[in-house]
Amino acid sequence: MNYLLTLQNFDLGFPIAIIFATLFVFVFLIILIKRYKRCPSDRILVVYGKVGGGQSAKCIHGGAAFILPVIQDYQFLDLTPISIEVNLVNALSKQNIRVNVPSRFTIGVSTEPGIMQNAAERLLGLNQDNIQELAQEIIFGQLRLVVASMDIEEINSDRDKFLSNISQSVESELKKVGLKLINVNITDIVDESGYIEALGKEAAAHAINAARKSVAEKTRDGSIGEANAVQDERTQVAAANAQAVEGENTAKIAVANSDSLRRQREAEAERVAIASEKVQSAKALEESYAAEKEAESARAERERSSQVADIIVPAEIDKRKVEIDAEAEAERIRRRAKGEADAILFKAQAEAQGQFEVLTKQAAGLEQIVKAAGDNSKDAVLLLIADKLPELVKMQSEAIKNIKIDKVTVWENGDGKNGKSSTANFLSGMYKSVPPLQEMFNMAGMELPEYLKGKDPDDKTSAEIVEDDLAK
Repeated sequence: MNYLLTLQNFDLGFPIAIIFATLFVFVFLIILIKRYKRCPSDRILVVYGKVGGGQSAKCIHGGAAFILPVIQDYQFLDLTPISIEVNLVNALSKQNIRVNVPSRFTIGVSTEPGIMQNAAERLLGLNQDNIQELAQEIIFGQLRLVVASMDIEEINSDRDKFLSNISQSVESELKKVGLKLINVNITDIVDESGYIEALGKEAAAHAINAARKSVAEKTRDGSIGEANAVQDERTQVAAANAQAVEGENTAKIAVANSDSLRRQREAEAERVAIASEKVQSAKALEESYAAEKEAESARAERERSSQVADIIVPAEIDKRKVEIDAEAEAERIRRRAKGEADAILFKAQAEAQGQFEVLTKQAAGLEQIVKAAGDNSKDAVLLLIADKLPELVKMQSEAIKNIKIDKVTVWENGDGKNGKSSTANFLSGMYKSVPPLQEMFNMAGMELPEYLKGKDPDDKTSAEIVEDDLAK
């Protein structure tokens, strides 16, 4: 009994242990999942506590880390840029002149490994306002140092150097607390004594004086140049006049020589021209006669062409027109005749085709009748006759059907033969006027079947049978 009780207790406790173990594992997994932290791109994950390596905190940017329970914890540092307005007033320069430097600085938590470690140590737990206040104090102090280390002339004229000094000085101090300088913007620099304004006026005066001096020098150079130009002009004009007189005399001599040579050449040219004129006149007459001859020939050719164009060409055109009309009429007649011939041929072909189809169908039908009669032509004929027999009998009956007899007078003299009266003989004769089937078959070259001949054992004809019936 004790053994059985122990076994029962064991059986009940085993599932409970499994449930507790499963529940413990599930809770442990949930804790592990909750302790795994991911770091977004705009934050820095700071793990502090027992992180190892002799460090007070471990900084992670753009990754994830597992936070050990109890011995570790975490916080986030925001990387959002902070804009700080710094209005520096009455700052002493190197020349002991007080100046006002209104400016705006943009800072943020640095992501460089060493500087990020400084931020984890000095900024963790501070909000944006606290960080801004701390940075503003650092910037004010460094900005005063930079202004005190420079002359007013440098600050006013060399802004790039001024901004470079500010960036180097301020950024070095911001790195100590884990911050970095993103941007510096100096709006304007003003001093209470008006030194900067005086420097501006001095620079403007220097510029104006330099401009006036330059104008005067240019005016002087212009006057001297003008006098030199007038002197050169008079000298060159005189030299040009002397050369002109000499050239004029030389030109006159050349003109005289040229006139003499001209007159000689004119006389020679006139003589040659008179002779050439006579020769040309003779040639002109000869060419004129030849031209008149060619003109007359051309006129004759033109007259002939005109006659041809006025008489022969219209006649040729009329002739060609008549030929074309005749050919068109002949072509029209040929096409009409061809069309009529094609129509007659098509009609004849259609009729022949239809007749051929009818005869083909009749031949096929007759072939089927002969096959039905056991390939016996006589039996096939009998089948055709049997098919037409009602029509033949109807035709025989119709032969005397429409005969109108108003009155029949029969004189009976009592000499009837074979017991037949005159009335019976009249009807028998009328019936015999209808062609019998036997004669119709004989005319067609065929023999009436025995069962259609209508003979009885006494060898009577159908007419005799009818007469006997009438007599009775």
